[in-house]
Amino acid sequence: MDEITIPYHLVIPTIICLVGLGTIIFYRKRLFTKNKLIWTSVTVFLVLYLFIVGMATFDAIYYQLDLNRYDLNKDGMFGGKEITNEQNEAMRKLTSDTGRNFSFITGFVFALIISTAVYISGRVFLRLKRQ
Repeated sequence: MDEITIPYHLVIPTIICLVGLGTIIFYRKRLFTKNKLIWTSVTVFLVLYLFIVGMATFDAIYYQLDLNRYDLNKDGMFGGKEITNEQNEAMRKLTSDTGRNFSFITGFVFALIISTAVYISGRVFLRLKRQ
């Protein structure tokens, strides 16, 4: 087994969300004075997307570390005494989770739906408050 391979399809969206949230926090007074509802929805989107993709990134790296524990001679291959039921289970967890690998897509859709619902419910609430 290789040491740790970074899942770039998960790490890059995580970093983008962190930078986006950092920017929003840094400029919050300027951003939230105008269009508060839009920036609240963007913040909800980034937090949800960061949570989904960040957890998938964490799980991918954790499963790689877990599998590497069973490579006793550190040659990158499993053979002989290294192949056990626990090693097979760790290999299965690492290789057969398509949900984790596609979380950058499904997380985007889920976060977009939730943040749109937050925006729409905020608009309805503001409209009812004005009346």
